[in-house]
Amino acid sequence: MANSSDNLKKELKSLGVDVLQLMYCDVLGMARSKYVLTSELEKGVSHGPTFCQGVWVTTNRGGVLDAGNIASDGLQDFVTKMDYERVRSLPYEPGMACAVVDAFNPDASENQFAPRTVLKKVIAGYAKYGLVPIVGPELEFYIARYLDGKYSRTHENVGFVYTTGSMVDPDATFLRALRMLDQMQLGVFAGNHEFSPSQYEINLWHGEALDAADRTFIFKNSLKDMVYREGKIATFMGKPWGDEGGSGFHLHFSVADTNGNNKMDNGKGELSKVAHSIIAGILENAAAITAFANPTVNAFKRLGPDTLAPFRANWGLDNRSCMIRIPPERGAGTRLEVRVGDGAANPYLIIAAILAAGLDGIERELESPEPAVGMAYDMETAPILPMSLQDALDALESNTQMMSKLSPQLVETFLVLKREEIERYKKDVADSDTREVTQWEQDEYLLRY
Repeated sequence: MANSSDNLKKELKSLGVDVLQLMYCDVLGMARSKYVLTSELEKGVSHGPTFCQGVWVTTNRGGVLDAGNIASDGLQDFVTKMDYERVRSLPYEPGMACAVVDAFNPDASENQFAPRTVLKKVIAGYAKYGLVPIVGPELEFYIARYLDGKYSRTHENVGFVYTTGSMVDPDATFLRALRMLDQMQLGVFAGNHEFSPSQYEINLWHGEALDAADRTFIFKNSLKDMVYREGKIATFMGKPWGDEGGSGFHLHFSVADTNGNNKMDNGKGELSKVAHSIIAGILENAAAITAFANPTVNAFKRLGPDTLAPFRANWGLDNRSCMIRIPPERGAGTRLEVRVGDGAANPYLIIAAILAAGLDGIERELESPEPAVGMAYDMETAPILPMSLQDALDALESNTQMMSKLSPQLVETFLVLKREEIERYKKDVADSDTREVTQWEQDEYLLRY
């Protein structure tokens, strides 16, 4: 796309685009946005647009809390600046395009509450070592419809994992969405039905970390938007229904040098020293990562022993019972797969947290433990991951390494928002320790994640 508002205006007009949606990701992972008319693009993007800082401390239910002195300072403004390389037409809404924006304070300093800003900060830490983080997201989700006063899965046909066609996509909603996403140039290249009825996965191509996070953010928001227009919802909520499996957010992660050469392989078909340090850093900070990777009360009902979701901070060679799986490819394909993520995770924050942990391992030259062999849920040498959001938040708050590598302001805000969420859950759910998926969780998360 163009590199200035004048050039962009001409380009958008040539494409028949008269409305530009400027969007950014809040702390909770929701897309916040504003429409700008292409005819007035210079006015719309030259000095903003501005937003209220209160958006960073707004809960899922619309309450406004105080963190980082945002409320006590009078809910001041922040200013956005468009990333001209992150503009894409929206084929499901002719005449519209969307663009990702960055957040700045009125004095032009970077806003440290913004997830995209925090990810950029972590990526810069790798540049000091001549390394470029490469990530590939894998996300699962459900498509549901509103029926008899509640959201229900669109079909109940079981045993159709890794399939396509009308028996798993009766209204062709998934197929239409896949075609639309292809036109948006997000790196979407494949998709299929997953294990549970009405559960799907769409694959996005790997790329440099910021680009991959932006594409994932736009993908999630656009998919939800286009499916909602059909009278249904696409939800990335980790465990929408208690009788079926959860939806994960797995992240493939490697580092390259500035020439694009994979640095995870030692040239002999084995993991390199830097790969082992990254593994060690992720395991060392696993409990804190869990807070960003599983950011809801509901997420922890997806985790546990014998669930094919992680239970311990361990790693293994092509072992799906571990937190970190090393796929069998070597050479240019050498990478980690971090399997702890929940579908509801904020793409910028889960990527930033995993990258920050890996960077900690590189900086301290940590050495990885021995890999797990076989089903690793009972491997008592590896610590159990936090099994509740409260425990994960406590681990994050006590981890000074992660706090400094991310952003103290953002971490404080995240902790305040999530602890208030836990209190509301405990207040409204009679048995707050239940492993059942409650109506409260569906009301809180289904539409928003």
